[in-house]
Amino acid sequence: MQLTAPLDMHLHLRDGEMLQNIAKASAQTFSGAIIMPNLVPPVSTKEEVIAYKERILAAIGDEKFTPYMTLFFKPSYDKAFLESVRDDITAIKLYPAGITTNSEGGVSGFDVEELRPTLEAMSELNIPLCIHGETNGFVMDREAEFVSIYERLATAFPNLKIIMEHITTKESVAALDKYENLYATITLHHLLITLDDVAGGMLKPHLFCKPIAKRPEDKEALLKVVLEAHPKVMFGSDSAPHPREAKEACGCAAGVFTAPIVLQVLAELFENEDAPLENLQAFISGNAQNIYNVAPLAKTVTLEKKPFTVPSDYNGVVPMYADEEIAYSIKEITYG
Repeated sequence: MQLTAPLDMHLHLRDGEMLQNIAKASAQTFSGAIIMPNLVPPVSTKEEVIAYKERILAAIGDEKFTPYMTLFFKPSYDKAFLESVRDDITAIKLYPAGITTNSEGGVSGFDVEELRPTLEAMSELNIPLCIHGETNGFVMDREAEFVSIYERLATAFPNLKIIMEHITTKESVAALDKYENLYATITLHHLLITLDDVAGGMLKPHLFCKPIAKRPEDKEALLKVVLEAHPKVMFGSDSAPHPREAKEACGCAAGVFTAPIVLQVLAELFENEDAPLENLQAFISGNAQNIYNVAPLAKTVTLEKKPFTVPSDYNGVVPMYADEEIAYSIKEITYG
């Protein structure tokens, strides 16, 4: 099985030692990725974007990989600033304040008129807006409650390309077909688990993430659009590394680390569901190329049906399926 130019349209690479430890896990198998800006402090200036990109490229060494950079959304961005940074970014990421890791500086309200100057400028400059869509309501309802905000923004800014990040609910899936300018990323782990897998028996901290895994009917809605290669849906791992001690602790950090096993497990999933390989290719690359208008580096990943035991950790970061056997292995990576 071969996958061409795989793209991860939602990736956390962190910074410092963590960046050095895990960046190659994505760079080895992916042609490129949308890089999240929620560092401490967040990436919010042109200089910070350029400097962070340079640190990523240094961390991946000789790997062929394009980091598609993003800015941390601020309603104070004006058109002049956005024009100055347009060639250095692929999107801008909006976080509701305090809703996830390092998002304290995010948006506290979603008053359309307050956001209008920045969002209209983004529309004119064709800069996509990526949104972590959750309210501060009851944890299982947060994403479904946010759909009304997506609808409000999609209606107010019809020329703005809005990416609903890491969607987890049937309500978000339904919104895709209601608004021409709404798109979505879907993670590997939300295609595989429900809340029962996280907390139904013994608590599994390495499966705890935000948005939290939802109900079986939500997982089925996600699977349907992915397996059918819905053109407005693309892969975004939301692979979010934390040190083992931050996950296996009181106050467990939110995030699932899937970067090293994504392609292998997706291949197994599509095979088990009898879905066509071309649909996997669309989900892992083709749709993202169309939505973001990017031309990724030529990289072909050849997978083989050969059992692979997932390591217990990668430089201190515990992956999904640690110490378990998965059905596919990476046989070869070629370029050109």
